[in-house]
Amino acid sequence: MKPNKMPLTKRILKTTGIVFLLAFVLSLIVPLPVYVEAPGMAAGLQKYIKIDGKKPKIDGQFMITSVYIWKVNGMGAIMAALNPTQDLLTASEANGGTTSENSARLNQVYMETAVNEAKAVAFKKANVPFERDFKGIYVMGIQDNSNFKKYLHLGDTVTKIDGKQLESAAKMQKYIRKHKVGAKLTLDYTHDDQQHQATAKTVGLLGLHDTAGIGIALTDNVDMKSDIHVIANMGDMGGPSGGLMFSLEMYDALAPINLANGRKIAGTGTIDAKGNVGEIGGIDKKILAAKNSGAQIFFAPYVKPTKKILKYEEKHMTNYQLAKATAKKYAPNLKVVPVKTFNEAVKYLETHR
Repeated sequence: MKPNKMPLTKRILKTTGIVFLLAFVLSLIVPLPVYVEAPGMAAGLQKYIKIDGKKPKIDGQFMITSVYIWKVNGMGAIMAALNPTQDLLTASEANGGTTSENSARLNQVYMETAVNEAKAVAFKKANVPFERDFKGIYVMGIQDNSNFKKYLHLGDTVTKIDGKQLESAAKMQKYIRKHKVGAKLTLDYTHDDQQHQATAKTVGLLGLHDTAGIGIALTDNVDMKSDIHVIANMGDMGGPSGGLMFSLEMYDALAPINLANGRKIAGTGTIDAKGNVGEIGGIDKKILAAKNSGAQIFFAPYVKPTKKILKYEEKHMTNYQLAKATAKKYAPNLKVVPVKTFNEAVKYLETHR
């Protein structure tokens, strides 16, 4: 007798079912181009900042807040989608449109810049004499049409142009624009603490094809020098969002005051040399990090909400609006305080004891 053969339709269905099952299993375990953003930590800055080689003497804590971002597989994406305190991000959203390696390098530059701007704000407020020590110009972005793209890397520091010592990014741009598109320029720069030199032609600026540029986004690399030596070793943490909290910690430690006054104070926001506080990303996750660490006060950057601004804001809410809404739902005992400047934060802590 001949063995029974499975009908062709059933064999096709069985094979198709196996293929779909394998595809489903693989989708759960193979990493995807998807990231999860989740609440990170809120840590006292006394762990990271030293003044003249010692931990700052603070009665209380100023806490830097963070988010965790990591790449996930299908199962991780499903779990994050079901967790109301986590968000899914595209690779572009997670890494700012660049590679994860470049994003990490840029975030270290942003962190170093934030620390130095915070020093300037704290030194000035505490009446500590200091001077700006210009080191060169950070490379913050490289356009595809740049003739220097095969030489320079994100985070490099340009120190000279055509043998001339640089004084600022603005003066460098002014020098470049005196030349014609296609003119050769020579840059001295440091990469991984090694000195290099590169010569290449200028290109037309985007939208201004008759104006010469080198196709690179730049910002000043400066340090604040003082007889009081202040350093911040933040390890792997990066980004500019700790600026406000750095400045508050440093000011409390440098001035004859008790600003923290025994409180756990968290917050976030960029800082510039004039003390202006800027918005950041992931503030809802930072509220949860602050709550989990027992913070009592949370400083949130404030901008006036308008239709135009809200159109581009994260979740269509300003930092303060999103922080306030998150605290109301998850951390009702956390006082969210809106601030536009460093001085506003100081005034609040001095008048609310």
